[in-house]
Amino acid sequence: MNDPILKVNKLNVKFNGTNVIRDLNFEIKKGTMSAIVGPNGAGKTVLFRALLGLIDYKGEISWQKDAKISYVPQRLTIERDLPLSVYEFFKFKTSSDEKIYDVLEAVGFKGDEHHLKHHVLSSLLGTLSGGELQRILIGWSMLGEPNVLLFDEPTSGIDIGGEETIYHFLHELHKKYDLTIVFITHDIHIVYEYADLVICLNKTMICSGQPQQALSPEILVKLFGHSGVYAHAHK
Repeated sequence: MNDPILKVNKLNVKFNGTNVIRDLNFEIKKGTMSAIVGPNGAGKTVLFRALLGLIDYKGEISWQKDAKISYVPQRLTIERDLPLSVYEFFKFKTSSDEKIYDVLEAVGFKGDEHHLKHHVLSSLLGTLSGGELQRILIGWSMLGEPNVLLFDEPTSGIDIGGEETIYHFLHELHKKYDLTIVFITHDIHIVYEYADLVICLNKTMICSGQPQQALSPEILVKLFGHSGVYAHAHK
């Protein structure tokens, strides 16, 4: 069994005297895909910020020594007239064209180098569709050769077909590079299909475990306030 790459013990986060996260405890095993679910305002993004050391907290957050983390935030907005090409964006993180072509292929951009250079890398970031931009961001996150990826709602604002595509590529990257992936989502169907572990959060732990066991109708009602989510998840 894989060792934990992350241990969280008695985590508490307060903003302006208000508990945003309270007494949270969990472990993430190395090489797994884990989902964080919960209603709006549950503390999911705050949890990621704590895991990244971006905010103050009380308790223990312990990453394995070899953890190399990359993070893609929710809804990164790119101005359509931003004069920055995909190639220039990648060059902020690597000087290796070979690595750039490798990650483009890994996230589903097909073709030889000539095609990728003239039809993908030369494109301005602001002209990409939501799904294309998200795949570019996933590729960009891979350039530092991380072994942990954190995604805050990686398919926010993307249609259902694009959503399935994004999670397919995340799953393929997970298998190919033995990555540990933790993602925030509202889509319970995606949790059932791709997650090894689900953590249900509403300021504190509501449930944790394998999705089929942890996400009972009662838990889903407790999280989201209605049973329709459960019916949707099993369509």
